[in-house]
Amino acid sequence: VQLQASGGGLVQAGGSLRLSCGASGRAFSNYVMGWFRQAPGKERDFVAAINWNGSTLRYAVSVKGRFTISRDNAKNTVYLQMNSLKPEDTAVYYCAAGRVVTNTPGPYGYWGQGTQVTVSS
Repeated sequence: VQLQASGGGLVQAGGSLRLSCGASGRAFSNYVMGWFRQAPGKERDFVAAINWNGSTLRYAVSVKGRFTISRDNAKNTVYLQMNSLKPEDTAVYYCAAGRVVTNTPGPYGYWGQGTQVTVSS
């Protein structure tokens, strides 16, 4: 499956952005989808994950209550709605596809190219 992330940009603290990740190739609904982020000089960190039908969601503690992951299998797209953004949310955001809901990047076999999110103070 090929993944294409979009929707990043520059936003002021307290603002919102919605990231999208479109998938092509094998059946999108077969995959768990996740979002990760990587700030300069830091490791790639888990943000959120969603199972095939949205019945299982998982969030990093740092984003819970502010970010919402969702998916539209008819559109082969997963979303990350980000509200109340903070400067520490600044990073390149990656979408990923895998087989299990997990917060570790290893089990995700497919990755998008990343989209930059910059939150100014």
